Amino acid sequence: MHKFSLLDLSPIPEGKTAADALASTVDLAKAAEQFGYHRYWLAEHHNMPGIASAATSVVIGHVAGATSTIRVGAGGIMLPNHAPLVIAEQFGTLATLYPDRIDLGLGRAPGTDMATARALRRHMAPEDSFPQDVQELIGYIDDTSETTPVRAVPGAGTHVPVWILGSSLYGAQLAAWLGLPYAFASHFAPAMLEQALSIYRSTFQPSDRLDRPYVMMAAGVCAAPTDAEAEYLRSSQVLAFARLRSGKPGKLPHPTHELDAEIPAPIMAQVRQALSCSATGSAATVRRDLRTLLDTFQPDELIVTGMIHDHASRVRSFEIAAEVLTDLSEGAAAA
Repeated sequence: MHKFSLLDLSPIPEGKTAADALASTVDLAKAAEQFGYHRYWLAEHHNMPGIASAATSVVIGHVAGATSTIRVGAGGIMLPNHAPLVIAEQFGTLATLYPDRIDLGLGRAPGTDMATARALRRHMAPEDSFPQDVQELIGYIDDTSETTPVRAVPGAGTHVPVWILGSSLYGAQLAAWLGLPYAFASHFAPAMLEQALSIYRSTFQPSDRLDRPYVMMAAGVCAAPTDAEAEYLRSSQVLAFARLRSGKPGKLPHPTHELDAEIPAPIMAQVRQALSCSATGSAATVRRDLRTLLDTFQPDELIVTGMIHDHASRVRSFEIAAEVLTDLSEGAAAA
C-alpha cells in the first residue's frame, strides 16, 4: 500500500445545517491535501437527513475548486439513478475544469430507499442494466468520432478514470471482467471483503484502462490523543449507524458515554460487525490496527472514512491517520 485517500460523506451534525456540513467538507479537503491524502471522494446518498452530498458532482466541483493538487471524485455515483450520458457530461465537465484530478466511482445500489429511488427516476426498469450502463458511459468519455450520433460534450476524450465500487461479489466480478480498478466498501460491509478481492484478482482481464488488478479497500478511522477519547468521539457514528439500521436515520448525534443504554444489544451486535473494518484509538492503536488490515488484505490503496460530531476533532483524527499511514507507506516502500 503506497497511497491513502479519504472518503467524506459530508455529515450534518445535530445542531448544524447542510451549509455547515458543506463548509466543513471544503475545510477538511484543504486539510487532507496538506496531510498527504491522494484522493478525496464524496458519495451519493438521497433522502438522508444526516448527509449533505446528494448532488455529488456539484460538491466535487466545489471541493476541486477549493483545492489544487488532491484528486477529487465520487465514491460513488449510483449509476442506476442516472442516464449514463448525463454522468459522462457532468464528469467530463469536471475533468475539463480540473484536468487529471477527477475520479468516477460507480455503484449499482440506489443509495437510498425504494420510494426515493422512484422519485429519482422517470421509471423503474425491472432489468439490471448496470454492466451495459457502465460500458455506455465509458464509451462517452473515451475517444469518439465527431460523426458519432450521440457524444458527451464536454466528456468525449477526457478518459476520466472509472472505478467499480462494491460490497459483494458482483462488483468484483464486473470490475475484473471490464478491467477496471475496484473499491470495496469494507468500512460498512466487510463480510465478503476477502472473497471479493480474491475473485477480482484471480479473474482480472487487462484492458485499455488498466493492465493489472488495482484494489482499494475502505476502513473507518477515529483517532485522538488517547484511546478513551477516540472511543468517545466514535460513539456518534456508532449511534448514527444504529439509528439507520433501526429505520430512524437522522443527523450525526452528539457523542455519548452511554452507547449500551442507547442501542439494543441485537442492533449493537450488527453495528459492531458492520463497522469492524476500522481503527479507533491513539496513534499507536490506529497504527497497529491499520497495519493488521493492510498486512491481511494487501490493498494497493486504502481509503479511510469517519464521522465525528466536532469538526476540529474530525480534522485532527484524519491528521493523525495521515501521519500513521505515511509512516506505514514509507515502511512498505523500503521493505
